[in-house]
Amino acid sequence: MRGWGVSPTKVFPHNLRHLFARTFYGIEKDIAKLADILGHASINTTRIYIVTTGEEHKRKLDHMRLVV
Repeated sequence: MRGWGVSPTKVFPHNLRHLFARTFYGIEKDIAKLADILGHASINTTRIYIVTTGEEHKRKLDHMRLVV
């Protein structure tokens, strides 16, 4: 997609579903509601959509300026 820096090989429906899930959870912080919206019977399935990487955890901890 031109202008947005997104590789055309990354644009397909399931990636958009993941983007929606991460964005919704980032705003609402309600995994149960997100599971309902996505049609998941188990919150464990929904967790796959919002799992964060070690690098994201490190960035958040660095932002907090805590000594770890």
